[in-house]
Amino acid sequence: MIHLWKLVRHMRQLELHRLILLLIAFSLASMCFLAYYVTNSPKIKEPPPIPFNDCSSQQRIVVQPQANWRIAKSVDTSRTEPVVLVFVESIYSQLGQEIVAILESGRFKYRTEIAPGKGDMPTLTDKDRGRYSLIIYENILKYVNLDAWNRELLDKYCVEYGVGIIGFFKANENSLLSAQLKGFPLFLHSNLGLRDYHINPNAPLLYVTRANEVEQGPLPGDDWTVFQSNHSTYEPVLLASTKSAESIPHLPTHKALHATVVQDLGLHDGIQRVLFGNNLNFWLHKLIFVDAIAYLTGKRLCLTLDRYLLVDIDDIFVGKEGTRMKVSDVEALLNAQAKLRKLVPNFTFNLGFSGKFYHTGMTSPCHRCGNAQRRDCQQCGGAGEKRRPSQAKSINCTDEEDEGDDMLLQHRKEFWWFPHMWSHMQPHLFHNVTVLAEQMKLNKQFALEHGIPIDLGYAVAPHHSGVYPIHSQLYEAWKSVWNIQVTSTEEYPHLRPARYRRGFIHNNIMVLPRQTCGLFTHTIFYNEYPGGSKELDKSIRGGELFLTILLNPISIFMTHLSNYGNDRLGLYTFESLVKFVQCWTNLRLQTLPPVQLAKKYFEIFPQEKDPLWQNPCDDKRHKDIWSKEKTCDRLPKFLVVGPQKTGTTALYSFLNMHPAVTSNFHSVVTFEEIQFFNGINYQRGIDWYMDFFPMPSNASTDFMFEKSANYFDTDMVPKRAAALLPRAKIIAILISPSYRAYSWYQHQRAHNDPVAINYTFTQVITAGPHAPQELRNLQNRCLMPGWYTSHLERWLTYYPASQIHVVDGQELRNDPAAAMGSVQKFLGVTPHFNYTQALRYDEAKGFWCQLVENGKTRCLGKSKGRKYPDMEQSSRTFLADFYRESNIELSKLLNRLGHPLPTWLREELQNSSRS
Repeated sequence: MIHLWKLVRHMRQLELHRLILLLIAFSLASMCFLAYYVTNSPKIKEPPPIPFNDCSSQQRIVVQPQANWRIAKSVDTSRTEPVVLVFVESIYSQLGQEIVAILESGRFKYRTEIAPGKGDMPTLTDKDRGRYSLIIYENILKYVNLDAWNRELLDKYCVEYGVGIIGFFKANENSLLSAQLKGFPLFLHSNLGLRDYHINPNAPLLYVTRANEVEQGPLPGDDWTVFQSNHSTYEPVLLASTKSAESIPHLPTHKALHATVVQDLGLHDGIQRVLFGNNLNFWLHKLIFVDAIAYLTGKRLCLTLDRYLLVDIDDIFVGKEGTRMKVSDVEALLNAQAKLRKLVPNFTFNLGFSGKFYHTGMTSPCHRCGNAQRRDCQQCGGAGEKRRPSQAKSINCTDEEDEGDDMLLQHRKEFWWFPHMWSHMQPHLFHNVTVLAEQMKLNKQFALEHGIPIDLGYAVAPHHSGVYPIHSQLYEAWKSVWNIQVTSTEEYPHLRPARYRRGFIHNNIMVLPRQTCGLFTHTIFYNEYPGGSKELDKSIRGGELFLTILLNPISIFMTHLSNYGNDRLGLYTFESLVKFVQCWTNLRLQTLPPVQLAKKYFEIFPQEKDPLWQNPCDDKRHKDIWSKEKTCDRLPKFLVVGPQKTGTTALYSFLNMHPAVTSNFHSVVTFEEIQFFNGINYQRGIDWYMDFFPMPSNASTDFMFEKSANYFDTDMVPKRAAALLPRAKIIAILISPSYRAYSWYQHQRAHNDPVAINYTFTQVITAGPHAPQELRNLQNRCLMPGWYTSHLERWLTYYPASQIHVVDGQELRNDPAAAMGSVQKFLGVTPHFNYTQALRYDEAKGFWCQLVENGKTRCLGKSKGRKYPDMEQSSRTFLADFYRESNIELSKLLNRLGHPLPTWLREELQNSSRS
């Protein structure tokens, strides 16, 4: 019985254990099912958000002008340079940075200075011209409280040259609640809470801003300042009422509106000003600030009212299940386009396609990656894959979304179309033009089979790969397959800040800057917008998206397929943006096809046609979309920049003797010089440039360099060199500028230049302004490179003094070992090479040559070290006088930089002091 009882108890325990295990298993299964259901079941469909509709319907209060007879003084800026002088509190102040950001967005030249209290005012004039056409004070009190000398100096300049002033007053806890602005018939009342912002239609400065609108509701913060004056010189620009029945001294209680921005018409002291009673945080202040700049500079610093926008919808067939467009979404797209065309002439959505994903969406492993990971997926849709469009079918896509694809093609002629890659591959992964072109041909065949128009002349590379940094194979394939004339990218010169994005032309393809609009592949639902839906609305209503339109004459916006399904945020965003822009501004919105748009862009900004190549390794994004077969180690570590006829070829020869120093390969056209940064070769791109350099065996110890002697005095070279080689060291050789000029003349005679043959040296250097052009050209090449100070100053604009070394050309000729010792120390190259043992003076040639085996020497060619006839005394006298001031300035510059004065310079300064 005992054994039987134990057996029964054991069986009961087993059953209990099994029951517990079954309950656990059931619970886990239920949780998995619930998780799957929550994750994969369709969301409860909320209606898409309704776009911003009409302007304020609030009854507007009529603002009477102070006096009907007042006429603002006309602005004459013909005697000033189009440059803005900005006085900031510090280089880190937020308002100062916002002011600079708007100036940079408008491509306006400016100079910032820390606002002086009792210090010296920067130089305002250059001979009889004003250096600045507008003055901006981040803190107007710094202007008001200037010491008497500087205040009188600045005011006199503004009156004489017709220069206006913009100032800001931002109240703080120490600000007086009411005070008179020192020296002005103007009272300030601070630390107020305001509401209902009105635009005064009588304000003369209004240009972009549409008059008489009202921003209803409370203004942010309780630190606003309003202005009050009975003087006729002041016209309110923006007005608001107080949040509550706050008492403002000296103002009648019945007055409903108070001026927060005022325009001084210059009737008090002859100077026009615009004063803000807060900073630029509130969006309407940015709009008025842009108008104030335009008005006070006589519209020299402003854009026209025309704004061109193009909305690209990338990856029109590429999307995960549940994110692609359905029939109803395509219908909404067509309806929205029709409505936008009534507001924006010629508005047309521009659809980008990768034909492989028609009826498939995202099915390859690459496209299952998250948005941030895509660029690391390099194996999907391999370069050799040639699957036909009819073979690309996936059971993962819904029938509804496939019907959406079909409807897009059914209405294909209603839209513009542009190609991506067939398999959405990144072009920089293709190193063979032929294979890259085959991928494009598959996409083109898909377009032809489905009747997609292919004559737009525009294309966009996936993730901007190969557009910038340049992948030359992409440009060649684009031209051969699609006859592409235009593309766009957000990567030139860098993604951020967006205001720096620019266009350029490469290989006859126009590259336009592309803008983001806050919509990405994952922004699908309005209520799930990052930071909340208010962030999207804030961007549209005066925020980043609005400012993009305001500050850019041409905007190409990047959106994605997923932004037009579900909540259709793309439609909401652009319908709202267009209506908001037209409500608050006088801007004329319109759309042009890409080729016409690109031509218009370079009509407005012709200076951007030439690119400015950056170093791809200095930007992680650029490095990620740059071919892995390329390396920045092939870029030179230092440049010998000239000028010509100073001994650059000798220095080039001596440097190549060093075991750790390597020069570029020779060019069949320009021999040992590449001449990349100064001429048409620059347009070929950095791939072409790097092909002139070997792959270093040790990137940290090998020193590669190039020598191009015309770099020194060519205007654009320092900027271009610093953009691509910001850490490179620069070596210049200076000799007597008089002797350099004479040497160049004799060099041209030796090469049978007809002008040098037909004119004496004296005739060349003394030729007047009416001399034949060919004679003036030779004169310039003789004389201009010798203005050493101006050329060095230009290099110092882009390179720190520690990266620039000046070689004494006379020492290089007479004692090259000493000169090369200084060069080695400057470069930091190891091991130290003993030039004393490696060089020998050749009596026959008259200069130092390389010592080779058996005591022989290897010298430069016959064209080097020529013996010239002595220069005529009249020429010596003319040149001594011509270069006297330049030599004095050079000595000051070298002393300031801590460089020893070259022997020839000391001698010439001594000779000029005696004469």
